[in-house]
Amino acid sequence: MAQIRRGTFAALRHPNYRLWFCGQMISLFGTWMQTTAQGFLIFELTHSPAYLGFVGFASGVPTWLLTLYGGVVADRVPKRKLIVVTQSAMMVLAFILAFLTFLHLVQPWHVLILASLLGIANSFDAPARQSFVSEMVAPEDLTNAIAMNSMMFQSATVVGPAIAGVTYALFGPGWCFTVNGISFIAVIAALLAMKFPPREVRPVSRPALEELREGIQYMRSHSTIRVLISMIAVSSMFGLSFSTLIPAWSVNVLGGGASISGLLFSARGCGALIGALAIASLGGRIMRGRMLMIGSFTYPVLLFALAFSRQVPLSLLILAGAGMGTILVNNLSNAIVQTSTPERLRGRVMGAYTWIFFGFMPLGALWSGTIAARLGEPAAVMINAAIAFSFAIAVRVFYPRLREE
Repeated sequence: MAQIRRGTFAALRHPNYRLWFCGQMISLFGTWMQTTAQGFLIFELTHSPAYLGFVGFASGVPTWLLTLYGGVVADRVPKRKLIVVTQSAMMVLAFILAFLTFLHLVQPWHVLILASLLGIANSFDAPARQSFVSEMVAPEDLTNAIAMNSMMFQSATVVGPAIAGVTYALFGPGWCFTVNGISFIAVIAALLAMKFPPREVRPVSRPALEELREGIQYMRSHSTIRVLISMIAVSSMFGLSFSTLIPAWSVNVLGGGASISGLLFSARGCGALIGALAIASLGGRIMRGRMLMIGSFTYPVLLFALAFSRQVPLSLLILAGAGMGTILVNNLSNAIVQTSTPERLRGRVMGAYTWIFFGFMPLGALWSGTIAARLGEPAAVMINAAIAFSFAIAVRVFYPRLREE
């Protein structure tokens, strides 16, 4: 592995990142199995697309309350230790859901509570995980490592949901949740096996609120970061929120079941994987701002087209294209923000970035679920696509310099 050349897999030259990549890949397969199974379980229990939105909303409330503070914590304590704690908590929650399901005790309110607890753990995990990448690779490989993270995430979205659909149909959702719980062992073991040179612990001399204000002030003073954060908010609320509707879409629009739901998740992930692979392959040659703008127009156009599709193969193809568009926006925004932020502020800035990214998802879930319950799933997707497309036009007109990043 030491002979890996710079290019698509340049970040794998670093031993700690290789451990992270392998452990996180296994864990993400389990995560997507649970995400897919949990959504279809809720729809089976309630037969309500609105309740799908409630679950997403419940997981997002802790994000709004705690993620900004999570970014401060990530700048104060060793990130590896913090991630071990948060990943262990997520593992326990997965086993609790599996236990309730196997005993046929699971109720919608159980899922809401567990989603909220998972949101608390993720509020501290995500800022640390996002900013931890810079400690595992050399600065010149940071953009590649971010793209590699997206590649493994999207690989899991291709395979995990499809396996979850089959497992759910054959054995029930409990086994999906159990596999997820077991999968966390891989990433925890990888984190514990990493070796780092001694690092100087940053002394805590100021209140957390003052440090948080410093990070927010930096973001406000940096025009490109402000625009990127706005784009992430729109993508999270009006683009990624389609995933909330997938279980209902597979039944009400396409006339399928759990297996179709899994295929829809996988198709979106397949397109995103192709997009992430393209970013990693191009490396330093990519015009990040130009590609980001292409993605910001691509995904809303394809989501609008999806609203008119009633054929499974065509829907899968359209979702793959939309997945590619969203990954261009999310991946390249992440890379530009991180490379534009000094190391001492990175945890706080990525905490705010994560707060927007994950915080707007539950708003989008609640919005999309409510609109779908009133007007139908296709109408909800068309409205979201129109809003996202309009915002892309506004950025193109009022901040043309983004294309030069």
